[in-house]
Amino acid sequence: MMFPRRCLIFTLDITEILAVSNFTTIAPNYRQTATLQKSASERLHALLQISRTDNVLDLGCGTGHLTQAIRAQTDGTVVGVDPSEGMIAEAMRNHGKEIEFHVGSAEALDMPLQFDAIFCNSAFQWFREPERAIANCHAALRPGGRMVIQAPARKDYCPNFILAVDSLKEDCRTRNEYSRFRSPWLFLETAQDYAGLFARAGFTVQTAEIESVRQRCSPAKVFEMFESGAAAGYLNPDCYDLPLPPGYLADAREVIARNFQSQAGADGQVELLFFRIYLLARKP
Repeated sequence: MMFPRRCLIFTLDITEILAVSNFTTIAPNYRQTATLQKSASERLHALLQISRTDNVLDLGCGTGHLTQAIRAQTDGTVVGVDPSEGMIAEAMRNHGKEIEFHVGSAEALDMPLQFDAIFCNSAFQWFREPERAIANCHAALRPGGRMVIQAPARKDYCPNFILAVDSLKEDCRTRNEYSRFRSPWLFLETAQDYAGLFARAGFTVQTAEIESVRQRCSPAKVFEMFESGAAAGYLNPDCYDLPLPPGYLADAREVIARNFQSQAGADGQVELLFFRIYLLARKP
């Protein structure tokens, strides 16, 4: 059964984002929409304390806009690595003259003793083999080198997103297919769980904290935030156990957007809650 598109009840042009299903396809708009990722980067920079001589790896660099900020802080080598070809193409187009970019995953990282610092913002949750990835990062650092991560933490990393996506189970257009969704993410429940992964790889963990962050914004802005990251999992055909029929992604977006609207208070704003891990580890 199909419902008319007027069910989307706030002013958002759904046709502009129907093609977004993974990081390669969202790359051209990622810099403008990655609000959550940008807001966490300042704290990571404060933790990492990049010096003018540091060689730095931006692991999960996306389109390179944060890598460019790293470039401004050091005269050393700056390298960006991301598994998405589309993200790296966008990064090279915008910043390739000053920064070295590579397509690759943390699990396949092979750059021994090349870096003084590793910056990893909003990428750790995508690691498929975290122990292997962290071991590769340890090997890539010189003695005394350090690594910082920021990532969504806990299974209820964003209750607003989870509530909206769970509404797919109730809609006749989406419930069948969504029952075959398989999460691609790594979420640990405590800061000690994250610290333990790094300690077992040989790191000395200096800071590990799960922080709760609240902010109020319009349903349209919430949807934009959802599209900048979470949609690359929830609306990625590769995360389903069956081929998705035509129209599923459009219907799913409509259902999710409508739920965000229902979460708004009397002032028309949604109170968002996020849980984030911040971790600083050093190689002895």
